[in-house]
Amino acid sequence: MQDGVMRAWLESSQLAGGNSAYIEALFEAYLDDPTSVSDEWRAFFKSLPDVDGATDIKHSQIREQFREMAKNKLKQSSSSSAPAPDQKQVRVLQLINAYRFRGHQHAKLDPLGLWQQEQVPDLSLAHHDLSKDDYDTEFNVGSLAVGQETMKLGDIHQALEKIYCGSVGAEYMHIVSTEEKRWIQQRLESVLGTPSFSKDERQLILKALTAADGLEKYLGSKFPGAKRFSLEGGDSLIPLLKALINRAGEQGSKEVVIGMAHRGRLNVLVNVLGKKPQDLFDEFAGKHAEGKGSGDVKYHMGFSSDFETPGGNIHLALAFNPSHLEIVNPVVMGSVRARMDRLQDPEGAKVLPITIHGDAAIAGQGVVQETFNMSQTRAFQVGGSVRIVINNQVGFTTSKREDSRSTQYCTDIAKMVQAPIFHVNADDPEAVVFVTQLALDYRNTFKRDVVIDLVCYRRHGHNEADEPSATQPLMYQQIKQHPVPRELYAQRLVEHKAVDADQAQRFIDDYRDALDRGEVVVDEYRPMKAHSSDWSPYIGNDWDVDYDSAISRDELQALGEKICDYPDSFQLQSRVAKVYSERLKMANGDKQADWGFAETLAYATLVDKGVHIRLTGQDSGRGTFFHRHAVLHNQDDASVYMPLNNLRDGQGQIEIYDSVLSEEAVVAFEYGYATAEPHALVMWEAQFGDFVNGAQVVIDQFLSSGEQKWGRLCGLTLLLPHGYEGQGPEHSSARLERFLQLSADHNWSVCVPTTPAQVFHMIRRQHLRPVRRPLIVMTPKSLLRHPLAVSGMDELADGVFQNAIGEIDDIDAKKVKRVVLCSGKVYYDLLAQRREREQNDVAIIRIEQLYPFPAEEVAEIMKDYQHVKDFVWCQEEPQNQGVWYNSQHHFMAAIPEGAKLTYAGRAASAAPAVGYLSEHNKQQQQLVDDALTIK
Repeated sequence: MQDGVMRAWLESSQLAGGNSAYIEALFEAYLDDPTSVSDEWRAFFKSLPDVDGATDIKHSQIREQFREMAKNKLKQSSSSSAPAPDQKQVRVLQLINAYRFRGHQHAKLDPLGLWQQEQVPDLSLAHHDLSKDDYDTEFNVGSLAVGQETMKLGDIHQALEKIYCGSVGAEYMHIVSTEEKRWIQQRLESVLGTPSFSKDERQLILKALTAADGLEKYLGSKFPGAKRFSLEGGDSLIPLLKALINRAGEQGSKEVVIGMAHRGRLNVLVNVLGKKPQDLFDEFAGKHAEGKGSGDVKYHMGFSSDFETPGGNIHLALAFNPSHLEIVNPVVMGSVRARMDRLQDPEGAKVLPITIHGDAAIAGQGVVQETFNMSQTRAFQVGGSVRIVINNQVGFTTSKREDSRSTQYCTDIAKMVQAPIFHVNADDPEAVVFVTQLALDYRNTFKRDVVIDLVCYRRHGHNEADEPSATQPLMYQQIKQHPVPRELYAQRLVEHKAVDADQAQRFIDDYRDALDRGEVVVDEYRPMKAHSSDWSPYIGNDWDVDYDSAISRDELQALGEKICDYPDSFQLQSRVAKVYSERLKMANGDKQADWGFAETLAYATLVDKGVHIRLTGQDSGRGTFFHRHAVLHNQDDASVYMPLNNLRDGQGQIEIYDSVLSEEAVVAFEYGYATAEPHALVMWEAQFGDFVNGAQVVIDQFLSSGEQKWGRLCGLTLLLPHGYEGQGPEHSSARLERFLQLSADHNWSVCVPTTPAQVFHMIRRQHLRPVRRPLIVMTPKSLLRHPLAVSGMDELADGVFQNAIGEIDDIDAKKVKRVVLCSGKVYYDLLAQRREREQNDVAIIRIEQLYPFPAEEVAEIMKDYQHVKDFVWCQEEPQNQGVWYNSQHHFMAAIPEGAKLTYAGRAASAAPAVGYLSEHNKQQQQLVDDALTIK
C-alpha cells in the first residue's frame, strides 16, 4: 500500500478503540491465512515489526499496541514509530511462534549425537532483536500454555528450549485446524517438556526395557548368527507399545491391529503379544508343525492374544506380512474397518490400528502415500491410525539422507494429510511414553492419523550376519561405545532413587529365568477369548462342498421389481432412466436379463437374507461401462439413492464406493477386510482389468499365497474387465496368464462367465458356498450389451454356476469333426461366424472356470466327442499370454486318447494387444477363421 493511501487509511476510524476486538480477530485470521483479510488490513499487519511470515501469534497479546495506535490514528505501525516495549512484545510472541514452527530442528533427537542439523536463525534471540539483556523483562506469554500470563524473557526462553528442543521435536504447525494446533500446544507446553511419571510407572518402563534388551541378548547367545532383525537400539518400542495399548484400553478400545516390518518383530511377539519364548526357540531350531502348508519365515508371522488393561482386556492381532514392507499397512486398515463394522463402531473408538514402519520404507514405498490418502475417505477411513517409525537412521546400508529421500525427515509424507509428527529420542523412554500418550489422545480426539518418529539406531547390521561398519564406519564406532537404553534408564532411575541397583539387576535375572522356563513373559497376557467372526464353518472345506442355492422364480421377480424401485421425486438421468425401465421388463419376464440386471439381482438375493456386501472400485457405483447403476444420482439436487439398500426392513446392507485412484492400497485394504470378516461378500472392481497390475504385490504375496504361507482364509473377489475390443494394449487384458501361473493348491478360483445367468450364480456361489478363498473374475465389456449374452429368469432361478458349458446349438455330435475349446467373449465371435457359415461339423465348448480346472464337468461333455481327433484351443490373447501356456496340460488330459490339440489365436507378442483398430479386426477375424476352418 502506498504511504499516502496507508496514511489515509490509518486516519480513518478503522483503528478506533471500540474496534479492538474486531482488529484482534482479523489479526488471528491473518496469521492463519494472510489471504483471508483485505488488501488494506494485510498491508497494515504486514507493516508490524517482523510479522510477515509469522503464522501463529495470538493476536490478543499485542492489543496494547493496537490501543496505542488507536490513540493516535496518524501514527504509522512500523518499527521506527512503535514504542519499544510494544515492539519487543511482538517480537517475543514471534519468538514463541518460531519455536513452535522450527524448534524440532534443534531438538536433541539422535541418541548417537551424529545428526548435523542446520542452525535455524529463527530460533535465536538476535533474529528477533532480543538479547539476554532482556531476560529480566516481563512479557505477556500470549497463548504459550505455561499456566501464567506473564513471564520474564529468560524463563520464556528456557521453557521454549525444554518444550521444543529437548528429547521431543514436535511438528504440528502445518495443520490447518487452529483447534488441533491449540490442543497440541496445550498438551506439550503445559508440562514444559518434562512429563511426570510415578515411581511405579517408571519401574514398569524399566521392566519393559529390560525385557526388550534381555530377549535380544538371549537370542544372540543361544542362536549366534541367526537372522532375527534385532530391536537393539530401538528398545523403547516395547514400553511405547505397552503404554499405547494400556491407554487405548483405558479409553474404551476393544481390539488393536498391529502391522509391522521385520525390525523388532520377534521382540514384539514375545514381549508385547505374549508369544511363548519356547515356541520362538523351536522356530529358531527349525521345528514346525506338520500339515501347515508351505509356511513362512518367523519374522513374517502374525499372532493374536488378549492383553489386560485398566479398562478391560484388549484383543491384539499382529498382521502377517511379507518382505514387501509397507504393503501390510493398508491390509491392517482393512482389517480394522471390518472389525469396526462388526462392532458397529463407525468412528473407530473400539478398534485401534497401529502401524510400525522403517525409516527408509515409510519414505520410499509409494503405498504409504496411497494409505495416507485413503485415511479420511468414506470407504477407507478407520478413525485415524497411530504410525510408529523405528528410525534406525539407515536403510539397509544407505545412511546418507540425500541417497534415501528428498525430504528432511522420513516422516514428511505424513504432512500430506496434516498428521502431527512427534520425533522423539529413543534413549529417553519417558519422553517416548509421553508422546505415545499424547499421540493416542490426539487420534482419539480428532480421528486422524498421527506419527511417532522413534529416533534410534541399529546395533547390528540389517541382519545379524551383516557387517555394518563396512558401510557406516563412523556410526558403528559410536554404537559400539554407546550404552544400551536399559542401562541408561536404569542409571537414571538409580540417581532419582526410583529403583536401586540391586532391584534393577533383579529385573534382569527374573526375566532371564522366565525365558529359561519358556513360558509367557508378558504380565498383561490373558488367555484369548473369541473376538473375531467365526471362521469354523469355512475351515477344511474344498470346492465341491454342498451348499443351498435354491431361490424361487416368484422371489426373484419380487426382488427384481424392488431393485427397479426409486422415489417418484427422484429425477434420473435419461439414459439411466431407460436402463431402469428395461430392467423392470426383465423382472417381469417381458425381456431377457442382461448382465447389469442379473448382477444386481444376485446382490439383492444376498442382502435380502441379511448378508453384508462391500464393493469398491474407481467407478463401481455406475460401473465403468455404464452397466451397473446401483447408486442413483438425482439430477435435481445430486442426492443419491440405492434401491439395493431399500428392499425391506432388517435386510443386509451393501456398500458401494467409488474409490480413490489406487490399486495397490485399495486391493490390500479389501484383502485385509476379507481376512477379518468371513460373513461379508467383499469385492473389488478394476476400472479396466489391466489396472490390477498396480496391485501385483498384493496378488503375489497375499491373495495367491496367504493361505499356504500363513493359514489365512480370504474370500475377496476381484472383478477385472477383460476382452479384446480393439481398445489397445492397456485396455484389453487383465493378464489372465498371471493368475493362472499363480494357481496351485486350490488357492483360488479363476472364472470367465459368459452369460448373465452365470454371473448371477457365480456371485451367489462365492458367498453361499462354505469356502473362503479368493475369486478372480474376468468380467466382460462388450458382453454387457451383447444381444446373445442374455438369460431368462428361469435360468436365474434354476441351476447353479456351470464350470463348463457344452454345445448349445442343435448340432449332431456324431457329425462333429472338430471341437473348439474357448473361454470368454471370443465364444460369441465363434458362434456368430459358425452360424453365418451354417457350419455343423464344429462344436464349441466353453470353459467358464479355468481354475480349479473342472475336469469332471469337461469329461462329461467330452463323452459325445470321443470320436473326434481334432481339438483346438481358441483365445483372443497372444499365444504367450492368456490361457494357452498355463492350461494346455488340462486340455490334453481332457481330450480323447490319440486326439490332437492345436492353438488358434494371436501370435506371441510382447504387448498385450495391438493399438490399431484395423489390425485388431484383422487379427480377430483370422483367429476365428483358424478355429473354425478344418484343414
